Amino acid sequence: MHVPDGFFDAPVSIGAGVVAAAGIAVSLRGARRELDDRTAPLAGLSAAFVFAAQMINFPVAAGTSGHLMGGALAAILVGPYAGVLCISVVLLVQMLFADGGVSAYGINVTLMALVGVLVGYGVFRLVTAALPGSVPAKAKVTAAAFLGALASVPASALTFVGLYALGGTADLSLGAVLTAMLGVHLLIGIGEGVITALTVGTVAAVRPDLVYALRGERTPLEIRSPRPAEV
Repeated sequence: MHVPDGFFDAPVSIGAGVVAAAGIAVSLRGARRELDDRTAPLAGLSAAFVFAAQMINFPVAAGTSGHLMGGALAAILVGPYAGVLCISVVLLVQMLFADGGVSAYGINVTLMALVGVLVGYGVFRLVTAALPGSVPAKAKVTAAAFLGALASVPASALTFVGLYALGGTADLSLGAVLTAMLGVHLLIGIGEGVITALTVGTVAAVRPDLVYALRGERTPLEIRSPRPAEV
C-alpha cells in the first residue's frame, strides 16, 4: 500500500500531508502518557520489528503478495499514540529507501499510521469489551488483536479508494480500483491478523507487563492466612 509519487494530484497530497502532520502532533502529546522509562524502549523495538517484518512478503493471490502494516500491532503493544509515531517513523525510513514517494508521505501516514492504528485499536477495544469476563485476559487480547488487525487493512484500503476518488491520477476507473484494493487487502488482512495475534500472544505470555493493552489486568495479590491445624 506504499503510494508512489504522482499517483495523487497536488491538492490531495497536500491535504493528506496536513492531516498526517496534525495526527503526528497529537500523537506526540498523547504518547507522553503512554510511555515511561520502561515502555519507551519497547516502542523502538516495535518500530524496528514492523520495519523488518514489512520486508517479508507473503502470497495472497496469483501474482500478488502482501506484508504486515503493523498499526494494530504497535498500538496494542505500546498504545495508540505511540503506535502512530512508530508507524510514521517506519514509513519515513522506508521513504528514504524509495519505498513510498516523498510527496506521498502524508498519504502513506494517513493510510497506515492514522487509519490503520485508529481502526485496528478501536476494533480491538470493542472486541475486548464485548467478550465475557470469564475469558482469560491473555486469550481475550490475542483474539481481539487478530480481529483488530484484520479490520485495519481493508479500512486503509477503503480510505485509499476514497482519496483516489478525490484526486487519483491513474487511468483506472473507481470501480476497478475498489475491486482490486478491497479484494486483495481482505486477504492481506488475514495475514496481518495472524501475525499480530501471534506476536501479541507471545509477548503477553512472557512479559504481560510490557503490553499496553494489558495494563490494569494484573491479578491482585491475595494474602491467605494458614489453615488451623486439624486435631
